[in-house]
Amino acid sequence: MPDLHPCFSQRYASARGKFLEAAAAAGMSLRSFVHPLKGVDGETLAMDVALDGAMDADKLFIISSACHGVEGFCGSGVQVYAAQDAEWRAKARAAGVAVLYVHALNPHGFSHLRRTTQENVDLNRNFQDFSQPLPVNTAYGELHHLLLPAQWPPAPDNQAAIAAQIERMGVLAYQAAVSQGQHAFADGMFFGGTVPTWSNTTLRQVLQAYGRSASRIAWMDLHTGLGPTGVGERIFACRDDAPAFARAKAWWGGAGATPVTSIYDGSSNSARLTGLMWSAVYAECPQAEYTGIAMEYGTLPILDMLQALRADHWLHQHPEAAPALRMAIQRQMLDAFYVDTDIWRVQVVVQARQAMFQAVEGLCS
Repeated sequence: MPDLHPCFSQRYASARGKFLEAAAAAGMSLRSFVHPLKGVDGETLAMDVALDGAMDADKLFIISSACHGVEGFCGSGVQVYAAQDAEWRAKARAAGVAVLYVHALNPHGFSHLRRTTQENVDLNRNFQDFSQPLPVNTAYGELHHLLLPAQWPPAPDNQAAIAAQIERMGVLAYQAAVSQGQHAFADGMFFGGTVPTWSNTTLRQVLQAYGRSASRIAWMDLHTGLGPTGVGERIFACRDDAPAFARAKAWWGGAGATPVTSIYDGSSNSARLTGLMWSAVYAECPQAEYTGIAMEYGTLPILDMLQALRADHWLHQHPEAAPALRMAIQRQMLDAFYVDTDIWRVQVVVQARQAMFQAVEGLCS
C-alpha cells in the first residue's frame, strides 16, 4: 500500500483542497454547495460532491464524510485515497456502479474542530419530522447541569458528581443518556435542533440531484470516536427492517470482516439514536432499495471521548476562555476523533476499502 499520510490532513482547508484536486484529476464531475459562513481561517466552507460514474446510473454507492465535523479528518483521507485508487475505481466502473463522494457534510464543524454544526446541532440527530412532537430525553435533562459546569476544568465536586452518576447508572446507560439525542437544551450536548440545519437541507438537495435515477443505493458514512482504537465497526444504518439488515450482513459481514452490528438489537457500541441522517434517503429517493452502514473507527475510550465533548461544549459557551485553554481543548477534540499515527491511518483505509469493494458486489448481487 502506498504512503497514506499525504491523503490525510489536520486542517479543513487542506482536506478540502486535497479532495477537490484528487477528484478533478480523476475526471469526476464536481459540484460545491457553499456554506453561508466562513471557516476558522476565513476560508470558504462547502459540501463538495464528486460523482464517479453516470448521473443516471441504476446502482449508486454514496461515501460521505464529516457528518460530525471534526470526524472528517478520517473520512476525508479515505475519500482522497479512493479517488486515486485505480483498482477500486475500475471495480466500480466495470460493475456499472456510480460512486458519489460527499465531502464534508458538516464543513463548519470540520473547520472549527467541533462535532456540531454552526447551530450547535448534532447533524446525526437532526433528521426529525419537525411538524410532530420531538423525542424527549429525560435522562439527559437530569445530567445537563453537571455535564456543562461553570468552570473548566471541572471543579472537584463536579467531577465527583459525574463519577457518582456513572457509578449509579453504569457506563452504557450514561453513554445512552448523554448521546442518544435531545431537543430541549440548545446549548447542550447531542442537541438535535428544532428545525432542519443547513447541512440537513443541503444533503437533501444532493440526494434529490444524484439519487433519483437509482433503483439500488448503498451508503457508507465514515465516523470516528466509538470502539477499540483502529477497529472499524460496521453499524447497520437503515430503518429497523429485517430484509435490509440481512442484506447489510450479507454484503459487509463476510469472512475477514468485523460483524455488522445494530443499534436496534444492542449489538453496537453506539446507543440507540434518533433523527439519524441516512433516514433522508427514504424521503428523497423513495424509488430505491437502500442498504447502508456507518463505518465507526475507534479512537479513545468512551469516557475520554465524552470528556472531550464536554470540554468543547463548555468552550462554545465561554468564548472569553484563555487562549491556552482554548488551544488545549481543541487539541483534545482532535485527538479524540483522529489518531495521528500511520498504523491507524492504514487500519482506516484497509477496512474502508474492503467495505467499498463489498458494497459494489452487494449492489450487483
